[in-house]
Amino acid sequence: MHFISEELEEYVANHSQQEPQLLKKLDKETHQKIMQPRMLSGHFQGRVLSMLSKIINPKHILEIGTYTGYAALCLAEGLQKNGSLDTIDINEELVEIQEKYFNLSKNKNQITAYLGDALEIIATLNKKYDLVFIDADKENYINYYNMIVPMMNKGGIILSDNVLWSGKVLETLNPKDLSTKALLSYNKLINEDLRVETVLLPIRDGLTVTRVL
Repeated sequence: MHFISEELEEYVANHSQQEPQLLKKLDKETHQKIMQPRMLSGHFQGRVLSMLSKIINPKHILEIGTYTGYAALCLAEGLQKNGSLDTIDINEELVEIQEKYFNLSKNKNQITAYLGDALEIIATLNKKYDLVFIDADKENYINYYNMIVPMMNKGGIILSDNVLWSGKVLETLNPKDLSTKALLSYNKLINEDLRVETVLLPIRDGLTVTRVL
């Protein structure tokens, strides 16, 4: 679903900072070789992630849902010199392309990629995070969130992707549609949780910015 016209989306992208060449190559290779390339953050959202990361200037970043690594590379642009980015994905078929582009990045020594169940891996991480990006299986968004909030530094930011779910959050809920049901519950939770403050941005498929108090 396009929340604004494709022409206006193109204008917005053309009047935002252009993506680095490495990310252009990753975008192209993802579309050529990987199934469901629309899952890629892409130029405009990638620049939003980069800008937010640069504003926050985090020491430690956690990403849940690596896909081909595009968003991780965008987020890494704002890392402190001694900072780190941990990124988790369950799909081993994506490891090769992730490693390829992480190793070509100037942030290659700051990025650690984990393969496996995110809930299990998060439980082993012994860090306080300044920035977290949730972009994985929607049914577990609440579980990820509840694990992450205690691991955040005060003032830390949690970004949640796909929270508008192609507009399905406004449609009559199909009881079999577990992803939409989970997102409706998640959006309600983070808007009412007194530990945080939240604003939902209509960027692409919906991006929530949640600040830990």
